[in-house]
Amino acid sequence: MPEAYIIDAVRTPIGRKKGSLAGMHSADLGAHAIAALIARTGVDPGAVNDVVFGCTETIGSQAGDIARTCWLVAGLPDHVSGVTVDRQCGSAQQALHFAAQGVMSGTQELVVAGGVQNLNMIPISAAMEVGRIYGIPDPFSTSPGWLARYGKQEVSQFRAAEMIAEKWGVTREAMEGFALASHQKAIAASDGGRFAREIAPVGEFTTDETPRRDTSLEKMAGLKPLVEGGRLTAGVSSQNADASAALLIASAQAVKDHGLKPRARIHHMSVRGDDPVWMLTAPIAATRHALAKTGLALADIDLFECNEAFASVVLAWMSELDIDPDRVNVNGGAIALGHPLGATGARIMTTLLNELERRQGRYALQTMCEGGGQANVTIIERL
Repeated sequence: MPEAYIIDAVRTPIGRKKGSLAGMHSADLGAHAIAALIARTGVDPGAVNDVVFGCTETIGSQAGDIARTCWLVAGLPDHVSGVTVDRQCGSAQQALHFAAQGVMSGTQELVVAGGVQNLNMIPISAAMEVGRIYGIPDPFSTSPGWLARYGKQEVSQFRAAEMIAEKWGVTREAMEGFALASHQKAIAASDGGRFAREIAPVGEFTTDETPRRDTSLEKMAGLKPLVEGGRLTAGVSSQNADASAALLIASAQAVKDHGLKPRARIHHMSVRGDDPVWMLTAPIAATRHALAKTGLALADIDLFECNEAFASVVLAWMSELDIDPDRVNVNGGAIALGHPLGATGARIMTTLLNELERRQGRYALQTMCEGGGQANVTIIERL
């Protein structure tokens, strides 16, 4: 089977709530990462076959096929097309999969994959809120088919994260310890220059502004639960954030024709579903499936990234699969760095690629929970 290679990956610094990217139009935000990627690789932009970008809440500045708009705003050739992917939090990871699959099918040679999200401008669930204004039914509570299958019950990421904490016995104290470590690791990585290679500054905005240097266990202990009587707080949850990220995926022929130097090979891609009411448990089944398909053991994986939507999700995943925490989210995760929904999958892969190279490892595995009870898994091999 033909191979798909990662040539390069770049991202913007991550903007916090009401932060440096809050007022930046989503098309300009995505264009920034794409333009930086093309400049870094030196590839002829006219040779790119397609742009596949993840984004959720595709209304307002993110409507109208944001992938195509980002490419055009970057000043790149009109004849290159674009398509926008929504697999909820896994949108940019799925964009990477589609790009690699296009290359591996032999129908494409060069594809830009990535994602963009401005959560300051368009917050989570904005599309549903707009729908309610116009009397449009929501996805779950008004579908007769859904109600017949799952009954009338709350479908919420917050409820799901609480159920996971209860089922796997994850205490609030354990989650707060995990969250504090996420901030500490992200700060150490930033201060140590580990993110410098992957970030394309936006004007004078050069570093992630999301890690909280003043947080502590004492401060987190004083936060109110998100759900009355629950264990989760804002301190153990991912931060709303703004960012974009882009990767160049190439075939072996494109590598030869354009004189490119691959940084990694896509070793495996898959996606699995789980109970949509539990919503956030799918990384467990998806990781098991990926390892079984590849024949790799946990010991073969040098680095893991499991998106920190909530601390309970990652802690349950590590516990269920017996994964070494010292190899997981080693530069911090979404609790510290933020979760710009449609861009997160590409941001994580960009960071994972750089860290795998820094450690001179061979394999790295990325997974993340996604709305609807889904999870993508990508395994890359460093070259």
